[in-house]
Amino acid sequence: MQTVSIIGVGRVGGALALALDQNGYEIKNLIFHNPEKAKNISDLLGNEPQIISFDDFEKINTDIILITTQDYEIKNVSKKLSEISGNENAFVFHTSGSLSSKILNDIKQVGYNIGSIHPLVSISNSIKGQNRFAGAYFGVEGDKEAITLAKQIVNDLSGIPFSIDTENKALYHASAVTACGHLVTLLNIATEMLQSSGIEKQTGKEILLPLVKSTINNLENQTFAESLTGTFARGDVETLERHIENLEKNGNNEQTKIYLQLGESSLKLAKEQGVSQERLDKMAKKISLAKKNLKC
Repeated sequence: MQTVSIIGVGRVGGALALALDQNGYEIKNLIFHNPEKAKNISDLLGNEPQIISFDDFEKINTDIILITTQDYEIKNVSKKLSEISGNENAFVFHTSGSLSSKILNDIKQVGYNIGSIHPLVSISNSIKGQNRFAGAYFGVEGDKEAITLAKQIVNDLSGIPFSIDTENKALYHASAVTACGHLVTLLNIATEMLQSSGIEKQTGKEILLPLVKSTINNLENQTFAESLTGTFARGDVETLERHIENLEKNGNNEQTKIYLQLGESSLKLAKEQGVSQERLDKMAKKISLAKKNLKC
């Protein structure tokens, strides 16, 4: 059984501790900023791990070390690990989405194997999050040996590993933020548009969520172009005009800019769907004129 230390027992660290414990790994050390959170996770594990403060790194001695702190702390954690001896054959992974394994070069120089494992799933609570790794994709990168182990860890969690180019790790993460975090922001803006129509925000959210879910369901079985519906999929110039007029009158510049910018991208999918070039050109012209009026 491989032993694991988890540095940073927050939402992701706690969820990984619980999930790994259930899948054949021994959580030997929990290294904390908040002792209460570490104790809460410890109480749920099959064994009783040693709870260690950030001042006692020399007590860490396991096969695998997971750094699940916030991004800005990872470099400092790496430096502290490089200054202690007796653990240099361990594999060290961080779970940042935007940082590559290069941030761990301090410990690589003293013999550690380094890599990163990023679960591409939203975790807002450790206890609920432990069940979200199954079926989730994990971006992995790092040393050759570290990648091999990372893929094994992901497989043991019933996840799906895929390799990331170290040089493009931040671009990969920007993609995830666009699909997840920006989606939440986009829906918030959409509900604000409904508010301008006289609908309360919570009601607007309840109205839009089934629509969003149906679109996600379409994407599971269709291409992006095939899943595009509505005004742009129909090449509906007249409706686009009404949208722009109402946004300019009742919306705000932020809402209008976002609508127009996404509209431009939607035209590319509409073309793949077979909308006539004449219609696409008319819509592009309307968007371009509206952007000039807004000075986008």
